[in-house]
This record gives sequence, C-alpha cells and structure tokens, in this order.
Amino acid sequence: MTVKIGILGYGNLGKGVEFAIQQNDDLELVAVYTRRDPTSVKIATEGVEVRPAANLETGDEPIDVLIICGGSATDLPEQTPKYAALYNVVDSFDTHARIPEHFANVDAAAQQAGKTALISCGWDPGLFSLNRLFGNCFIPQGKDYTFWGKGISQGHSDALRRIPGVADAKQYTIPVPEALEAARSGKNPELTTREKHTRECWVVLEEGADPAAITEQIVNMPNYFDEYDVEVNFISQEELDRDHSAMPHGGFVLRSGQMASGDSSVIEYSLKLESNPNFTSSVLVCYARAIARLSAEGVTGAKTVFDIAPAYLSPFDGEYLRAHML
Repeated sequence: MTVKIGILGYGNLGKGVEFAIQQNDDLELVAVYTRRDPTSVKIATEGVEVRPAANLETGDEPIDVLIICGGSATDLPEQTPKYAALYNVVDSFDTHARIPEHFANVDAAAQQAGKTALISCGWDPGLFSLNRLFGNCFIPQGKDYTFWGKGISQGHSDALRRIPGVADAKQYTIPVPEALEAARSGKNPELTTREKHTRECWVVLEEGADPAAITEQIVNMPNYFDEYDVEVNFISQEELDRDHSAMPHGGFVLRSGQMASGDSSVIEYSLKLESNPNFTSSVLVCYARAIARLSAEGVTGAKTVFDIAPAYLSPFDGEYLRAHML
C-alpha cells in the first residue's frame, strides 16, 4: 500500500516532511499546498506540484493523508478541524494546556466526515508523552520529570521577536545539570520551574532600541521567561546568522519511584537532535502511515499517540517485526 501524502505549509517543518517522505518507499508526496504564491515556493522533489491551499477546500485532492505544518499556537486550531472535515490529517499541535480543547474540535469534525485525524504528534507532545504514560503505568508510585534542551525553542524565540525593538532573536532552553542529576538519583526531589531550566537569549536590536528596556521586557514576560533565570545577550544580525542558524533540541523524560517491595526504579528516555524540525518530520510521516492504515480499517475521529499501536508506524509487516525487533 502506497500512502499518498500532501503537505500544507512549507517552512522548516514542511521541508523536513518532504525529505522524510523520500526516505520511505511506501510513501508518496503528491503535492505541497501553500497560502503563498505557489511560484515562490521551490521544493526539492522533482515532478511534485506546489499548489494553492485553496485547492484543498474542494475535498477532492488525491491524497490519503494531509500533514499540516502550520504554526502550532495560531494556525493549527483553525486549520486542523477545517481540513479534518475533508481529509485524513496529522498535526503537531504543541500547546499542552489546550490539547483537550483542540482534540474535541478536531474529533467533532473528523467524526462527522468519517475521517481519521491525529493531533499533537512529534516528540513533545508525542514520543515524550508515550514515555510519561509508560512510566506512570510501570512505576505507579513516583514522580515525573521532563527536561528540554539544550536547544532552540521556536515558541520562545518567536516571543522574543514580537517585542518592539527586536529585529531577530533565538532562545535556548538549557536543563540545570544539578536538577537533572537529582531527578536521576531516584530520591524523587521536588523541583521548581526555576530550578529545572535556564533560558539563554541572543537578541538583535533594531536601530535606536534600548537594551535595558528590552531586557526588562524579556525577563518579566509572563508564561515565557518570568519563572526562569534568564541570560540576555545582544549581538549583530551577522553573528546571529553565523553562530545560531542551526536548530538543535532534545531533552529527557524520567519517572522515578518506589516499587511495592520498597526498592527504587528510574525510567529515562532522551533525545539529542541536531535538527528539531527534521526529526519531528520523521515522526509525522510515520504516524501519517498509521493514520492511512487506520482509515482503511474504518476507524474515524481524532486520535493521539496513545491510541496507535507501534506496529502501525512501521513499513514492515507483523511477521518481520516479530522476527527482527521483538
């Protein structure tokens, strides 16, 4: 079964999805859909069209799954329910507090249309979510710890760039080593937000902007920086482009606790990524394969990674998986 995939949006994530599809023989990229002028978008895959996003609104595009690569906080709450009424879809919505609301909206649209939709796919939420679930099942009496970084936070970087007077910026989320080791110790420490992570900002100012005023706005920004120790560095655009153009990320999920016998156990899962969008893209295309298979079986409505068996992600059949990976 060849899964025909469309990509909506062509930023860093859309580019990553394109290349991830090329690594999988059972997946075919049919088209890239954009709200920009299609002639301004240049993709690498020969023979694949860039089409206006408006083409999707007929519901007739020849795709099995649409991977939506819009901005998570703003685009996806609108786009995913809209297109889940027309196609099987996968998105990477990552505003954790709003996942229940987003799930309900997408589920209503997909159920009514008889489509299958996966929300909040990637590594957090996504793979980290699965490992938090495993940890809570296997160590029922314990504590969860999640650490992100060292890596570029795209959401926090965007928050910096929205400050008047900031021309460009990147923000690194950095785990505090002592906190990470405390979580690994098996002693279940209580760790505050400030104790777990620091935030490192690299900022290019517009001409005439006041660095002291910008720093004050950054360190006191609610929901982004006010609960952390923050380091703010001002540099030129040339330095930012030269030294901070990569998009590394990663992190750690731990579950620590006591078993019924009284002995301690610690589960740890970690990622170290040179390119956050490229790895996230690889996760998205594997789950697109799963959504196509579930749709073919008649499954409808919204799903999360909790609902999908791992075998659905693999291009190999059950016999191969049992012989080589079990």
